[in-house]
Amino acid sequence: MDTAAVAFDLDDTLAVTRTDRAALLTEALRDVDAPQRSREAYLQAHAENLTARSREPVFDRLFEGHDVDAAAVATAYRERVNAALEPVPGVERMLADLRERYRLGLLTNGPVVAQRSKLDALGWVDAFDVTLVTGELAAGKPEPAAFESLLDELDTDAPETVFVGNDVTADVGGAVAAGIDAVQVCYPGGPSRDPDAFAHVDRDDLATELPRVLAER
Repeated sequence: MDTAAVAFDLDDTLAVTRTDRAALLTEALRDVDAPQRSREAYLQAHAENLTARSREPVFDRLFEGHDVDAAAVATAYRERVNAALEPVPGVERMLADLRERYRLGLLTNGPVVAQRSKLDALGWVDAFDVTLVTGELAAGKPEPAAFESLLDELDTDAPETVFVGNDVTADVGGAVAAGIDAVQVCYPGGPSRDPDAFAHVDRDDLATELPRVLAER
């Protein structure tokens, strides 16, 4: 079946931070005099709150039993991340070109305030036909319900849709389980290549290689 829509993950797929996320977390916690926590602990708390409106429940969980202002931490971390955020080279032109041929979607895990603010910081509020943040949904990736919501909003069937992302479980595994072909975005230090993805593209070459992959599908 011909491809009618292409959807993307956001973080570490289309956009990256100039500074390591662990360092940004350290700086944000220091900004508000909060106790330091590891990036791994943060990610676990984040994974437990994929349908939250903001990161406050994430930091409430991270500092459970401690007198820490979760709202202040969430604001500090959001500001640090957004200030360091930048597009992968060439993807803005790529998205504009792809949109002339396909319906474009975005499905990103995370709280509404955090993820929507990233799109605003990048100037991508109107870059996609459909933009879904799991904080607005009943389930996050890799749950089938998240991808079903994406298909519903794109008004496409799974076989005519392609999902592009870096995470083996949330992006590749979730898409494939929903019947959607997945393209895995790879980079040094990232997840190993997943054989369930029908194609693999190095992130540095995403802007030039993904259109070719889609044209040959």
